[in-house]
Amino acid sequence: MTLTAFVFPGQGSQRSGMDLELLARRPDLTATYYRTADDLLGIPLSRLCAHGTPRDFEDPAVHQPAVFLNSLVILDALRAEGLRPDAVAGHSLGEYAALVASGVLEWTEALWLVRLRGELVATVGDRVRNDTVAVIGLPRTDISALVAAAVTATGALAEITGDNEPRQTVVSGERAAVAHTARAARAAGARTVRLHTGGPFHSSLLREVEAEFTEALIATEFRNPGIPLVSSVTGGRVTTAAEAVVALRSQLTSPVRWTETVETLAAAGTERYVEVGPGRVLGTLIRAILPGARVHATHTARRRALAVNALAGASL
Repeated sequence: MTLTAFVFPGQGSQRSGMDLELLARRPDLTATYYRTADDLLGIPLSRLCAHGTPRDFEDPAVHQPAVFLNSLVILDALRAEGLRPDAVAGHSLGEYAALVASGVLEWTEALWLVRLRGELVATVGDRVRNDTVAVIGLPRTDISALVAAAVTATGALAEITGDNEPRQTVVSGERAAVAHTARAARAAGARTVRLHTGGPFHSSLLREVEAEFTEALIATEFRNPGIPLVSSVTGGRVTTAAEAVVALRSQLTSPVRWTETVETLAAAGTERYVEVGPGRVLGTLIRAILPGARVHATHTARRRALAVNALAGASL
């Protein structure tokens, strides 16, 4: 039997107005999600998402909840069309939407955690000169060697913080070491892309805020997954509420294992992947990992209609 996974993107595809088309069609979603989020967070998130500037989206405490909510309203729209996944997974921030989709977290609780996560990372980012780059075109073993050499040469911290696909690796850390790594990677024939993350996500620089975030996790009600859930922290299944708590705690300072996540879904029989959220980044990564995978984007009305038509009648 061919299975379908809903996969939820992390930050990077956010933009002002990304929800306007869907909310015009489904104004009820504005009240359900965005006005509720405005009240809970105490910021005009609905206005920023509709009419914000690129500068507004530089703050993780804004763009992280914005991406999370965009994924939720699209998920709601897909459910209204009768689509249901056989499994879910999320890339970095997207793991929070996956936890909501699988029934582990209530969405407002997840929103609080997303906001806190963004704030904590931003505080570290304000204090430590940091950077994040994607290195494209080199094997991960070569990049590991370049990172080690950069740390030795600069005395600063750099780490591999993301395995997006076999030839795309994310490196984060202190600016001097990351810049040294990027120069060496380009000299070795790679392409590098600076990522505007707003802080050193998934790096050990965040250990100083781990305790505060853990307290918030402990105070939050987690449930066992109602839909098979694969974590991008471990690349493996999450089967209990306790495992979900551990995954989110570890996510602060652990690299994203997206290649392993997709391979785990594929090994379970998943052949169709629906990217639920802004953009098409995950679709590109999934095709690099699994060239034969069928991937559907949902960030526009046309893309959602194509996804619904393609999956109509399938066993979801």
